Amino acid sequence: MYVYPSHDILATPGHGRIGWFCMEDYHVFASKNLTDWKDDGIVVSQTTVSWAKPDGYSMWAPDCIERDGKYYFYFPTAPKDTSYGKGFAIGVAIADKPSGPFIPERVPIKGVHGIDPNVFIDKDGQAYLYYALGNIYSVKLKSNMLELDGKPEIMQGLPTDKGLKEGPFLFERKRKYYMTYPHVADKTERLEYAVGDSPLGPFKVTGVLMDETPGCWTNHQSITEYKNQWYLFYHANDLSPNFDKARSIRADSLFFNDDGTIKKVIPTLRGIGVTDAASDIQIDRYTAKADDGVMVDFIDTSNRFNGWKTILDKSGAWIQYNSVDFGKKKLKSVVVKTMAASGSTLQVYLDNMNNPPVATIKISATADWKEIKAPLSSYKKGIHNLIISLKTNSNVEVDWVKFE
Repeated sequence: MYVYPSHDILATPGHGRIGWFCMEDYHVFASKNLTDWKDDGIVVSQTTVSWAKPDGYSMWAPDCIERDGKYYFYFPTAPKDTSYGKGFAIGVAIADKPSGPFIPERVPIKGVHGIDPNVFIDKDGQAYLYYALGNIYSVKLKSNMLELDGKPEIMQGLPTDKGLKEGPFLFERKRKYYMTYPHVADKTERLEYAVGDSPLGPFKVTGVLMDETPGCWTNHQSITEYKNQWYLFYHANDLSPNFDKARSIRADSLFFNDDGTIKKVIPTLRGIGVTDAASDIQIDRYTAKADDGVMVDFIDTSNRFNGWKTILDKSGAWIQYNSVDFGKKKLKSVVVKTMAASGSTLQVYLDNMNNPPVATIKISATADWKEIKAPLSSYKKGIHNLIISLKTNSNVEVDWVKFE
């Protein structure tokens, strides 16, 4: 799986607009298990595109698609002069591999001015370009993937209010075409979708894909099926809660109702993929937790990239992390990186707390992080949900859990 996001950085004097979105390049990230991701490097930079403004810091939401063994990367940015028109232009870079190297075309796509390009190839081989400019536009592409085959038209059937619509992403499922888009129905973007019988519509507004994210004005999305499971990729400002112009990637599983409508995606803070039981399991990326006695916070608020910790402070408080692969080889112990103000006891469950705990971890008082090992009383091979529960009225902080 490859993900091509925009790349938020913090503006500094002379490098972007202070307090605003600031993006100078694109990276691509790859994963085989959807849990462990590798940065495969820069795809395109504002200084490597001949027609782009080299100090524009405006390389906004991109898209990438494969055709006939070539990978086409579409990106919007500000051109360096008016010969390419006013506002944003959309360029294309081409590679032989999904991780590049990508070579930008010498000129942007003629006849297009907008942001957030999305490209879709239908089963008959016809390619379509979607983009935003106040409204959402659609147009056919020629087979070279670089030229328009017609005139862009405003898509029909989407919301007609004055709320901003942008970030189009179209996918097909069971011969129905789903146009998804962020829409400011109130004051913040939420993800909505409309359904039609053709890639060009008309579409009918069908529902909300994801509600507004508190504290983050934007939310952009892409949707894909991978190994028989649908996924929603989106973003939020978890790592910069006081500045929503620096955002990070999120992903969650997506499901459909029998009638083809999409079940609303509730952010889990867990993400996707299967985690090896022998790796450091960051239980702060939870799918569910008790209503009381458990919270997630940053390990170091002065350096949020050090990650999160889980704090349990009431007997019976619990947190659940989904899809841990215990493999086939018997594991004998559990290790927890923890810190506790007083003596405490944690219990480890698999799948649900009606089952007997597979381990009980006794924790002595410590003011520093330490690793504590406890034996497993039983072992189950295969994939299970992991639940950590506090059995004492005390305060315990947990960084990660792993099995040996």
